[in-house]
Amino acid sequence: MIRRVRCLLDAPGRRRYDRSLALFVLAAFLQGVAFVLIVPLLRALFTPGGQVWEPVLWLGSVTVAYAVVTWVAVVRSQALAVDVATKLQLDLGELIARLPLGTVDLALTGRLARLTSAGLLTVAQVPAHLNRLIMNAIVTPATVLVGLVLVDWRIALAVLFCAPLLAVTYRVTTVVVGRRNSRDTAAIAASCARIVEFARVQPALRAFGGADRTARAMHEALAEQSVARRRMLIGGSVGLSTFATAVHAVVTGLVMIALYLATGGGFDIPAMVGAMVLGVRFGEPLVLIADLGASIRVSAAALAEVHELLALPTLPEPERPAPAPTGAIGVELCDVHFGYVPGVPVLAGVSVAVPAGTTTAIVGPSGSGKTTVTKLIARFHDVDSGAVRIGGVDVRDLGTAGTMALIAPVFQDVFLFSGSLLDNIRMGRPDAAEADVLAAGRAAAVDEIAARLPGGWHARVGEGGSLLSGGERQRVSIARAILKDAPVLLLDEATSALDPVHERAITAGLRRLDGRTRIVVAHRLSTIAEADQIVVLGSDGRVAQVGRHEDLLAVAGPYAVFWETRRAAQGWVLAGDGLR
Repeated sequence: MIRRVRCLLDAPGRRRYDRSLALFVLAAFLQGVAFVLIVPLLRALFTPGGQVWEPVLWLGSVTVAYAVVTWVAVVRSQALAVDVATKLQLDLGELIARLPLGTVDLALTGRLARLTSAGLLTVAQVPAHLNRLIMNAIVTPATVLVGLVLVDWRIALAVLFCAPLLAVTYRVTTVVVGRRNSRDTAAIAASCARIVEFARVQPALRAFGGADRTARAMHEALAEQSVARRRMLIGGSVGLSTFATAVHAVVTGLVMIALYLATGGGFDIPAMVGAMVLGVRFGEPLVLIADLGASIRVSAAALAEVHELLALPTLPEPERPAPAPTGAIGVELCDVHFGYVPGVPVLAGVSVAVPAGTTTAIVGPSGSGKTTVTKLIARFHDVDSGAVRIGGVDVRDLGTAGTMALIAPVFQDVFLFSGSLLDNIRMGRPDAAEADVLAAGRAAAVDEIAARLPGGWHARVGEGGSLLSGGERQRVSIARAILKDAPVLLLDEATSALDPVHERAITAGLRRLDGRTRIVVAHRLSTIAEADQIVVLGSDGRVAQVGRHEDLLAVAGPYAVFWETRRAAQGWVLAGDGLR
């Protein structure tokens, strides 16, 4: 655990960390020396005419030195702990910026949120607190053991014989408790997932039944958590009491040996009392470290998770990003192969050319890779083979920042920040003048939302846009993309939550954006029919057809089937005996 923290630091941080450890080692050594110096003081006290001032002077000097070194070490370690937590927060922030956007899902977000709050505080406990206690538990007993050699080699030999037994006992109990703690953590995660699932699916459960079955699964998970927690608590208490009992047994044995030697004439009273004192001081740090076993395990688990997250693969960035293309900018996919899971391809040899300033609609059955195409263009992932080019430049040569500067994406899952309507639109171009922000909002029909809400354009949208409907959030997101004024516009079901009136208004506004290259994933027939080019993806992840709407309808193929199916669906009506 101590080495793991050190590995997370840069060179100056490691030097400060090593100095902090050295100070803790010195303090623990001085503490052990102070305990050993009690023996000559006792000899002087029990010896008639003994000179007490010299051992008192030595003991006082060492005690003062111990206090000063401990104070300096604690102050420096506290400052180091703050620096460690700050650096890890920055490292995790940089990690988020480098991770493929397609991998930043809710599960990873939850882990990062938990780790950057309570988790990093737990890690910071290692340099701030635990290192000192660990050094005390190792160095102080070792120093006391040397002192016992000076008192009587037989007692020291007995302690030396018991030390491996204590180490094995501590190791066994730690492993057992650690396993039960892992099962408890897993049970907590499972029960939390069941509770969240039960809450999220309430509409479906109440509409179609099944609440009893889902509730039963939740109760079973909670029962398993209860069993795991009970076993963990029992195992922890048994483990702690076992090790503490072993330590106390060793101390008791030392006292008995000292008494035996004293009664047999081989030990004087000062030596016997000194041996008893040293024996107690030998066991005290060991019992303390046993009490801190839970804190050590929690910190070790948090450290392991930090290392695991920092080891996640990131997108490679070019040392010198290629210059951004200028002029008319088109998009090209050249023999692209990609899959989220190795051996399970989503796209298999997709080649598509989107001329600059045109609109290309991508259609196909569910799972054919339509959204995947837009994510590869935005460099949420890198292709397994082939290339994605914007303006003739590979997105891997542009880098993530260079690619995103050329793209204005609007996806199905819209996230708004907890600010005003204007603040959320301005995210598209933070330095934009207010007139431009308002113009983008009007182009996306956000002005109607502003007119309805108290506060107008300055109305708050709530956390994640919770105060707005799905269609309203989409309008704000589209306004943000319009304001960004990027040469490439990616729309993945961007108008799926809009009513036909607002959809036509926004589509007309987007069409007036001269010179933009638009790539649209849509199911609405009006959006598809007006595209300059339609790309039909097959269920095998390949391009099945490419062409204009009229040309594709003129031939028998998947697009014609798709079109007729969508038209038939638009004519469905509810009747007494079902759909017609």
